[in-house]
Amino acid sequence: MTQDTDIQQPAADAPPPAGIEYEIVRELHERFGAGICRFQRTRDDVPTVWIPRERLVEVLGFLRRVPRPYVMLYDLSAIDEQLRTYRRGQPPSDFTVFYHLLSIDRNSDVRVKVALNSNDLNLPTVTGIWPNANWYEREVWDLFGITFEGHPHLSRILMPPNWQGHPLRKSYPARATEFDPFYLDAAKQDAEQEALRFRPEDWGMKRGTENEDYMFLNLGPNHPSAHGAFRIVLQLDGEEIVDCVPDIGYHHRGAEKMAERQSWHSYIPYTDRIDYLGGVMNNLPYVLAVERLAGIQVPARVEVIRVMMAEFFRITSHLLFLGTYVQDVGGMTPIFFMFTDRQKAYDVIEAITGFRMHPAWYRIGGLAHDLPRGWDTKVREFLDWMPKRLDEYEKAAFMNGILRARTIGVAQYNSKQALEWGVTGPGLRATGIDYDLRKQRPYSGYENFEFDVPLAANGDAYDRAMVRLEEIRQSLRIIRQCLENMPEGPYKADHPLTCPPPKERTLKDIETLITHFLSVSWGPVMPAGESSQMIEATKGINSYYIISDASTMSYRTRIRTPSFPHLQQIPSVIRGSMIPDLIAYLASIDFVMADVDR
Repeated sequence: MTQDTDIQQPAADAPPPAGIEYEIVRELHERFGAGICRFQRTRDDVPTVWIPRERLVEVLGFLRRVPRPYVMLYDLSAIDEQLRTYRRGQPPSDFTVFYHLLSIDRNSDVRVKVALNSNDLNLPTVTGIWPNANWYEREVWDLFGITFEGHPHLSRILMPPNWQGHPLRKSYPARATEFDPFYLDAAKQDAEQEALRFRPEDWGMKRGTENEDYMFLNLGPNHPSAHGAFRIVLQLDGEEIVDCVPDIGYHHRGAEKMAERQSWHSYIPYTDRIDYLGGVMNNLPYVLAVERLAGIQVPARVEVIRVMMAEFFRITSHLLFLGTYVQDVGGMTPIFFMFTDRQKAYDVIEAITGFRMHPAWYRIGGLAHDLPRGWDTKVREFLDWMPKRLDEYEKAAFMNGILRARTIGVAQYNSKQALEWGVTGPGLRATGIDYDLRKQRPYSGYENFEFDVPLAANGDAYDRAMVRLEEIRQSLRIIRQCLENMPEGPYKADHPLTCPPPKERTLKDIETLITHFLSVSWGPVMPAGESSQMIEATKGINSYYIISDASTMSYRTRIRTPSFPHLQQIPSVIRGSMIPDLIAYLASIDFVMADVDR
């Protein structure tokens, strides 16, 4: 079953293809030379170049300032290459750090890679180019042990402060059975609690001025307004927020590490728990990335069903957001109404998939099963019910004078600030930038649907909520088109690497029977290579970047979530505001901590 397709990878110094998406590679070659910016072809067709470490800041600075610049550091992470076999055409390295950059004007990406030797794991920080590199570099140091020289505060971010080792290294155990038994005595507990103590001096904060002392307030990690296990330490002058330090990682469970020990198929349920309000929306970028890696084209019926169910989960997520948003600014009644409507949506989801919040229903190459009889009746009933409820919510809650006073002009940021901090989704569109991947880079057949992209202009807590309210209306439009134009056909691709493979052909010949047996028992062997997929998820852009080493499991799975950069932006937005403004701001971000911590 193993498919050695690594020979299809061109040499790293091969010229880039002629497509417009590779324009930036040609610009880099003109500016720095092909020897400095060595091109690598990947299965996702994201322009990828390798550059020397000593030219990193120079090249990234060029990309930040080039005409139609790469204004967003979309992602930054690393790969432990020491056990990887299929690397033809790539420079030798023990570790690789990659920078995924996004240009709104070009509607394109570029992936910059740097090779490192295990004896010298050092890179210069790029926080001076993109401020949101701060948390990403801390995460790479935390999980891989790679140092970023000049970083303002290189410390643990997902693991506890006194943790030993770097968990995403290949030498680090992947299963609990590979560790010594865990113990927690009184002395160890005291040491761990002491490590969590906040010391303002560590973060460059003063304890006071000549005339007064500042107050330091812990908000969370267990507090209703924190929306999960999230701690934020506030430096206060009275009720004014002088500065703050978000503290994450309490929800970290090693989702990327678990991908290295699950088969391509059995990892699907783990994706459900990333944004645990997104349901099948989490499955979608993963299965699309794997399908691109395997060369699987799904039937049209599968695409439409996937779109329909993804939009159902966009509605359920946004309804929960709107209810808790109103509650956080003082309104109690609307959350009960919105939860009622959310349950109506879950009734449809359960009737179709068999589950509610975590159906894990998408499969590599298709779906778990076809639509059941009567699905159209359930969907039509919901479509007839929901629009008038949204009108009531807008009139009763969002036109309410108290809510408007609490949120209009609060926690405001502009388009430039949003892009610098990696903000995507409704938080970006609330500043006026018309960027929705379903329109800009259609996937799963979104190009066949008619819908509008809701925009606002002020970028405040009120606009972020109104954008999501209108997005529910647009999701209803998309679902109605799915209902009225559902194509006939199979619910799974006819491809040997689908999961599980088509069973009806197993009795025809022994080769097909063997392939089916191995795919079900061990899991499919995906071709070697690199692939990624972005989608417009409930809270912003979510993506999976996967690396296969021609095995039954992923060699490296990188999960880029929208909530991670959204929380990093908090201090820059909320300084100088009051504590109640912070509560409204947290409500308007729409985050869940599993989406942050993974």
